Amino acid sequence: MTDENTELKTAGTEPTVPDWLLPNRAYDVLKWLALIVLPAIGVLVQTLGPVWGWTWADQAATTINAVALAIGVVIGASTLKAKASKTE
Repeated sequence: MTDENTELKTAGTEPTVPDWLLPNRAYDVLKWLALIVLPAIGVLVQTLGPVWGWTWADQAATTINAVALAIGVVIGASTLKAKASKTE
């Protein structure tokens, strides 16, 4: 006979991961970045670009705005999942 572990494993005993994975502090920081900081920087770059002859201003502003949008989608999805898990 061998010394194998012969315990029965039951379903559902693994630790479960919550539906929303974004901690409150990270949510607050990302929300602040997506709604205030990144759009302000995007407008600043796009406004000052022509004045200072920055040929890359439009591309940089578009990139900054795209990042802000992506962060907004992530925190929005996290908020929806958190609300859905609370109602269940």
